[in-house]
Amino acid sequence: MAELNTRKIIIIGAGFSGMGLAIHLQKAGISDFAVLEKAEEVGGTWRENHYPGAECDIASALYSYSFEHNADWQYKWAEQPQIFDYLKGTAKKYKLYEHIQFATEISSAHFNEETKCWELLSVDGQQWCCQFLVAAVGQLHRPFTPEIPGQATFNGPQFHSACWQHDIDLTGKRVAVVGNAASALQFIPPVAQTVAKLTVFQRGANWVIPKLDRPYRAWEQWLSARIPLLANYYRFSVWLRNELLIFPIMKGWRLHCRIGLWMHRRYINKHIKDPVLRAKLTPDYPMGAKRILVSDDYYAAMARENVELEVGGITRLSEHGVVTADGREIPADVIIYGTGFKTNPFLAPMDIRGVSGQTLRDAWQQGAQAYLGMMTHGFPNLFMLYGPNTNLGHNSIVIMAEAQSRYITDVITELDSRSQEAIDVKDEVEQQYNEEMQQRLSEMAWNAIEASWYKDGDKITNNWPGTTYEYIRRTRQVDWDDYRLS
Repeated sequence: MAELNTRKIIIIGAGFSGMGLAIHLQKAGISDFAVLEKAEEVGGTWRENHYPGAECDIASALYSYSFEHNADWQYKWAEQPQIFDYLKGTAKKYKLYEHIQFATEISSAHFNEETKCWELLSVDGQQWCCQFLVAAVGQLHRPFTPEIPGQATFNGPQFHSACWQHDIDLTGKRVAVVGNAASALQFIPPVAQTVAKLTVFQRGANWVIPKLDRPYRAWEQWLSARIPLLANYYRFSVWLRNELLIFPIMKGWRLHCRIGLWMHRRYINKHIKDPVLRAKLTPDYPMGAKRILVSDDYYAAMARENVELEVGGITRLSEHGVVTADGREIPADVIIYGTGFKTNPFLAPMDIRGVSGQTLRDAWQQGAQAYLGMMTHGFPNLFMLYGPNTNLGHNSIVIMAEAQSRYITDVITELDSRSQEAIDVKDEVEQQYNEEMQQRLSEMAWNAIEASWYKDGDKITNNWPGTTYEYIRRTRQVDWDDYRLS
């Protein structure tokens, strides 16, 4: 029988959220924890997404831990290599590597009602036991590749953007890109510069506004490193802009939507002179219903002579390319899928079982939900980071993750002081909270379209309907009346 590894706390995932919680636990004097990571390095999505042009669509100053300032960001919007280095450097500084076990993918977790402990099993047969289990696996870590007839017959390479094959030289090739959302928006411009022909297959257009990116000047980095008050003020100003200018678009406020539309139209009119192409690239849904994308070079790339946009749909793949709905065959040497990630069901493919052996999948048959996005009834001592209804369309998810880390740390610390072994959110509290979320979400822009990665059926399971300030306020103190302790 495999050795049983016991810890007080186990965190699954070593991305931004999992690392942030580990640091908060350390600061609270808690060292009896382990972080289990399926890969060979920290970084989460910033380890796995290394396609050309990969960068964050949230400003660098805000896409970092509030307690770990980085004065060396090279650009106002950080690129993937520097974000990855930042996370590795943070893990080293806070000695997280001593707590992380890599190449450990959890396949199942079962709550033992007798011992009040979670029993975990890894894919390779390792067994773990802990009092508190925290899932920090994120929402964007399982690449989604659509099933298209003929994929097995296509002669050339085909891969997802999250599994980029850098050994394939695209120079002078005919490349087909399936999808045009956040990731595709970033890799299309650099790919377009090297290929002979790039055909982009678009299912739906996106609202795109200019990023206005630029390198930080040396004197700006110098000030950022030496005057913390100034760096904090700049971070605050970026946060406040997103709260006051971008979030109202999600709410459908007319003035803010008009400003957003003006920015989009000004940007697209500058680069796309062909009215037919411009119409194809203009969404037919309200701004904010899908994530508003930011880019300084996407429309310029789409206007290149070697780039073509297809909007008629794909019927199948042939040996030599892509067959469209109207029967045309578009020749292609390489196919790249920029088709996003599987976000539902949450925490899949892990088999998680709570009280009486109930599976999380069964508990969430009507769509994922969790009180404050962190706990769901019937699964004691199970916490989630970046869980249901905590995703944002306007600000930095790191802000949410830090609020959750503080909250979870406070809960564990208080339970220890009370000599309590388990905590479970009350069913009625969770249901009331979920009803509030869905009522508010029904009034948001995300509800204006039938399908998006924010939804599971008709239910919006991913997004938070408020500002980050509201979430920080609601998670600042634990309301113990919301829970049952044992």
